[in-house]
Amino acid sequence: MRSPKLPSLSRRGFCLCCVGAAASAAASGWLSPRQAYAEARGIVSLIKDSAAVSPIVTHKLRNNITVLEGSGGNIAVLTGPDGKVLIDAGIRVSRPQLTKALADLGADPVTHLVNTHWHFDHADGNEWLHAAGAKIIAQENTRKHLAEVQRVEDWDYNFLPLGAGGIPSEVFADSRELKLNGSSIGLKYYGPAHTDSDISVTFAEANIVHVADMFWNGIYPFIDYSTGGSIDGMIAACDGNLAAMDKDTIVIAGHGKPVGNKAEFQAFRDMLVGIRDNVARLKKQGRTRDETVAAKPTAAFDAIWGQFVIDPGFFTRLVYQGV
Repeated sequence: MRSPKLPSLSRRGFCLCCVGAAASAAASGWLSPRQAYAEARGIVSLIKDSAAVSPIVTHKLRNNITVLEGSGGNIAVLTGPDGKVLIDAGIRVSRPQLTKALADLGADPVTHLVNTHWHFDHADGNEWLHAAGAKIIAQENTRKHLAEVQRVEDWDYNFLPLGAGGIPSEVFADSRELKLNGSSIGLKYYGPAHTDSDISVTFAEANIVHVADMFWNGIYPFIDYSTGGSIDGMIAACDGNLAAMDKDTIVIAGHGKPVGNKAEFQAFRDMLVGIRDNVARLKKQGRTRDETVAAKPTAAFDAIWGQFVIDPGFFTRLVYQGV
């Protein structure tokens, strides 16, 4: 795996600004995270190390909605008299930086937290935010995964259950509507996508939607087959979300450039379809996984999407697994 070449994304993705050195030490050609980081401390530990020191960058949008970038997945915050509403919790080692960033948005307490899915870079901060007063809401599969040991093979890591305070207390199956701070907030599950627990969060009056890890803006995504993700599910979730947007919708991505638009999300979806079809065609011809990687089915997209830790070879193998 070659080293990332996106200095502008040093706090983005998984907060992987420190991972490049480990990746560049790996042998040439594609390696799984398990292989590439075996000589280091492991990808999850590296991500946490980075989050502990990364600053939080604040992006103010509209209708009292802000994006906080720098602690795992991009976090949305809605402020107002009902208290702060957070979409995702980031990584717990970022607590000092997040506490300051939240205080800079006003004195109102944190009262609600929505988890977009179960991954640690989106839910690891659940316990301290619950202790600070947040009621945690999520899709039912998120609660299930956070309450049990989860093995992610691609990261060679076993995630332990969160403590009782970090487990969502309120869950739903398909959709949920909230009314907070004068905003209509729609939570929507589109079925298995990046995992089997991903939801989008729509702020109706502001025409803003946080689609989390169903959208990696400008970089190839990770798909977690360990907990039900799939390339076809990612594409279906993109289609469902896109159908609910218009040209003025602000789209918050889980990773990559945090604030995007419908056209960028459409480009991401089209990239997924193009690569899925290329890989499926090669697999149908009887090509092995390594032969498919060697055929470079992502070549037409690599200049834009392939310059990060999830490089063309790694992403090709993820897609191959699902077609």
